[in-house]
Amino acid sequence: MSKQLFVTGIGTEIGKTYCSAMLVRALQADYWKPVQAGDLHDLESDKVLTWSKTSGKVHPARYLLNTPASPHLSAKLDEVSIQLDDFQLPKTDNHLVVEGAGGLLVPLNDKDTILDLMLQLDIPVVVVIRHYLGSINHSMLSLDMLKMRGLKIEAIVFNGPEHVSSEAFILKNIDPSIPILRMPELDWDQENRVNEIASIWRDKILK
Repeated sequence: MSKQLFVTGIGTEIGKTYCSAMLVRALQADYWKPVQAGDLHDLESDKVLTWSKTSGKVHPARYLLNTPASPHLSAKLDEVSIQLDDFQLPKTDNHLVVEGAGGLLVPLNDKDTILDLMLQLDIPVVVVIRHYLGSINHSMLSLDMLKMRGLKIEAIVFNGPEHVSSEAFILKNIDPSIPILRMPELDWDQENRVNEIASIWRDKILK
């Protein structure tokens, strides 16, 4: 059975695209980023395609916005109105990795957020965590919000250098059955290392 996964993070610049690429590579999945805002000549989807070497398809974004800002502001500057009803999962028989924008409560318009989009799509979630001062708070708020809203957490990714005490607190306060994935800083040209990590992730996601 094919997997559908929504990749979110505890904030911005957490490494969602980096980790999405590894998920796509591990599953040889399709990829979809519903909203991309910023440099339209350097899209997240292009990076994922390069890094993942997937045999799957990269589905076009529903919205391509020109300003590197929150989607609601970027859309306003482009004189575009983002509506939840505009989003439907791409049709595919393959695994699918969907990447969000920023964290859970990033606004899409004056009332809807990325979390509302996740609830509408209603697929399991992969949460990317990167350690920094305050990341425990941001991690627990994100994980608790997902739990309260009834979204299944399929896996947690610790992206970047390990932080033993932070991870110990987070892991102590979540469902122990949730798979934990690790994403080190990588040179994507190191095929053996990349394939090793992809194999580990594939086994944990598809178990």
